[in-house]
Amino acid sequence: MTPPVNYLDFYTLLPYLILTVWACLLLFVDAIFIPKTSKGITALLAAVGLAGALGYSITQVGIPPASGFNRMVALDGFSTFANILLLASGLFGVALAYGYTRRMGIERGEYYTLLLFSVSGMMLMAQATDLIIVFLALELLSIPLYVLSAIARKLDSEESGVKYFLLGAFASGFVVYGTALIFGATGTTNLALIFVQAASGGASILLLTIGAALLLVGFGFKVAAVPFHMWTPDVYQGAPTSVTAFMAAGAKIAGFTALFRVFTTAFPAIAPDLTNILWVISALTMILGNVIAISQSNIKRMLAYSAIAHAGYILMAFVPYGNSAVAPTAVAAGLFYLVAYAVSNFGTWGVVIALEKAEGRGLEINDYAGLSKKYPALALAMTIFMLSLIGFPPTLGMVGKFYLFRSAIAGGFPGLAIIGVATSLISAYYYLRVVVNMYMKDGDPTVEREPWLGFTAVFTAVVTVVVSFVPQILFLLASTAVLKSY
Repeated sequence: MTPPVNYLDFYTLLPYLILTVWACLLLFVDAIFIPKTSKGITALLAAVGLAGALGYSITQVGIPPASGFNRMVALDGFSTFANILLLASGLFGVALAYGYTRRMGIERGEYYTLLLFSVSGMMLMAQATDLIIVFLALELLSIPLYVLSAIARKLDSEESGVKYFLLGAFASGFVVYGTALIFGATGTTNLALIFVQAASGGASILLLTIGAALLLVGFGFKVAAVPFHMWTPDVYQGAPTSVTAFMAAGAKIAGFTALFRVFTTAFPAIAPDLTNILWVISALTMILGNVIAISQSNIKRMLAYSAIAHAGYILMAFVPYGNSAVAPTAVAAGLFYLVAYAVSNFGTWGVVIALEKAEGRGLEINDYAGLSKKYPALALAMTIFMLSLIGFPPTLGMVGKFYLFRSAIAGGFPGLAIIGVATSLISAYYYLRVVVNMYMKDGDPTVEREPWLGFTAVFTAVVTVVVSFVPQILFLLASTAVLKSY
């Protein structure tokens, strides 16, 4: 007998379902009704779908938590906060791609449908409360990104897509194997039941720890943490820049939200066994990312190592996840910094796209020489983003790093906070090198004037500065979004 339909199940996933159904319809409409010369319509329709799902997600703020599909997905403050951030990232991704794909000759309707499917996978990952759903969401967000990385059909783009696919598939294998070991240890893949089994002594702690470590490998690949970062520079450089911009923010947000939910819900009992590992990964990620970025002359590679370093900063807040007194504030600090990083990230890549020319020209840091004289507003925006990534006031990045360092110290890891401060000082060298080129060297850069590109740069620059004066509002939202288990 067929069980009755539980409409509450669909309610918990409604923003995800809205976006997924819209993506499927858009794929059909684009193929049948939109001519090849009018793919801007596809971009507009993609933005409409993202905006609709975003609007509905905003209405879910503050509603009581709910679970669906036999407690495999959850609708709570944490997932709603992540969904809003991911959908906004999708909108920025469309805005950056609108003019760039046309200019580079890679304007295709499937670009936007693939982006929508990737965002839907990210949203599902944020809502997953079962390891099976975590894996399905991981694949749903990753496979479109593999294709988007190679969509330019050039040697470097295709190479980046292949590298991303091969290493991504390898990392997914770790997630599957880890899930199998955890199921063998506890008899379940549900996060809450895994915690119950571990806390009651009904699980093999050895198998559980090994399984959790394997999951950490998979998530570490997605957020580009050392030593799982090797794909990042080549993929960031070879992929179309609009894809890199979306990937740098969206994949990191999804990876960290899954890491936060899975480990804080299922593995508090084995936190003492993982704390030292997380400490080392965080420290190495900050150090290696910042030190290697110094030697980069290509701005895409420099920003790739910058993205690695920022993964280390966010991991700093996660190290004390097993400390119940500190964990809520630490996770809230991580969410806050994800917002700060996403805003600065899209603004930075917007400026990079504005200067980029065909055949990879305009991507050297020296190409920014003289930008302040010809395009002072764009140079000012880039300066704001660089200062925010350093953590210099008055920017959102400075406030975010303050919260991260405070969480690390409160959790009993002042040494990690010191490493964070020291590596932030190191990062000032390569970030300010861009500013020095813009203001203190002569050059004749040319910029592509695109309305949505300009809007993205201006909007993110304003948010980066203005919100830094009232960060309590955003941090309060992040705090109230922390997992119910706290």
